Amino acid sequence: MTAAARPRIYDPFDAGFQADPYPAYRVLRDDDPVHRHDDPPFWALSRFEDIWRAVRDNASFSSEQGLTFYPDEIGTLGLAPTIVMLDPPRHTRLRSLIAKGFTPHRVMSMEPDIRAFVRARLDAITERAAGGEPVDLHREFSSPIPTFVLAELFDLPGGDRGRFDPWVRALTAIQDGGFDLEAMDAKDAVAEMFGYFSELITARRANPGDDMISVLTQAELDGERLTDWDILGFCFVLVAGGNDTTGNLISHGVMLLDSDHRQREMVAADKDLIPGALLEFLRLEGSVQGLARTTLKPVRIHGVEIPEGQKVMMLYGSANRDEREFGPDADLLDVTRTISRHLGFSSGVHFCIGSHLARLQARIAFEELLARHPHVGVDLDRSERLRSAFTRGWVHLPATGLDGA
Repeated sequence: MTAAARPRIYDPFDAGFQADPYPAYRVLRDDDPVHRHDDPPFWALSRFEDIWRAVRDNASFSSEQGLTFYPDEIGTLGLAPTIVMLDPPRHTRLRSLIAKGFTPHRVMSMEPDIRAFVRARLDAITERAAGGEPVDLHREFSSPIPTFVLAELFDLPGGDRGRFDPWVRALTAIQDGGFDLEAMDAKDAVAEMFGYFSELITARRANPGDDMISVLTQAELDGERLTDWDILGFCFVLVAGGNDTTGNLISHGVMLLDSDHRQREMVAADKDLIPGALLEFLRLEGSVQGLARTTLKPVRIHGVEIPEGQKVMMLYGSANRDEREFGPDADLLDVTRTISRHLGFSSGVHFCIGSHLARLQARIAFEELLARHPHVGVDLDRSERLRSAFTRGWVHLPATGLDGA
């Protein structure tokens, strides 16, 4: 069969693919590991080892031209220079400065407040379920947790916290619509978010507190301080990349445990299994299915040459199910699996700076949820998935098995 006649296996915009991308990923890994996509033009890597090496090779694969397969999303949105869209050495210095305000100690100090919030959410949904009302696990439990955490990190007034969800939805819509701002209703939402955080940064520089934005305004390394644009870029990364991704990790974990009740019983009975189970959830159902880099020079992989200046999608969702890395049972849930390396948080210099915060939130969520509702599950027949070429998650995910309801 000629290339022109070959049916399209991987179409990131196809509804069927977005609902279940894993069969297509397997075909790519086995038959077309260096895949050329024509419209829009980009390449795609699907095997674990290829992606692992690529994301750690900053001399060949750059992040500075954006993380999607669309051209110049940074310029189109007018984005601040975020750390996820920079290469070393500038990335290294900026990340070091940001790390001063985003320390593991600061994150872990939030555990009591996060746990109290999770328990309050469980009280609310348990009461509603007991009254015979339906409960949306994603909208009423998983998604509110990272929204609360980010609002606490930024010390936002209570009345402003409801703005996060519309901003995240707008950014997702823009990303999946090719960054065509004029054709979408999301332009005002993005401008509103940038304006809001710009005013907040100015206010915290004048009157700093102990919140993260205040700390970042004061951070210094060898005489260099973060600019307002730098801090705005970091706020953008946390809102766009750390909000619904964490909520989707929690929701996917509940879904996966509902597919194997024996393993759900194991995790409910032994909370020490939860940290490892979270990595397994992220491996099987990654919130970020793929992001792009741009080649800085010609790159040859498996005998195929990718020219300089090409967008290359790193299909993390495929890599994390690669039998070459995880064995013949790579598609199966195993909460006791030993995972020596994975790409759920990427790797190399762009390893997710918020990974410890995401794991903390998800760990607390499962400790409290399974202690209260050890038989919790989901109704996939009434669920609605997020439509996205880059992320995998939920719009609605009805809960089942809320004990005592």
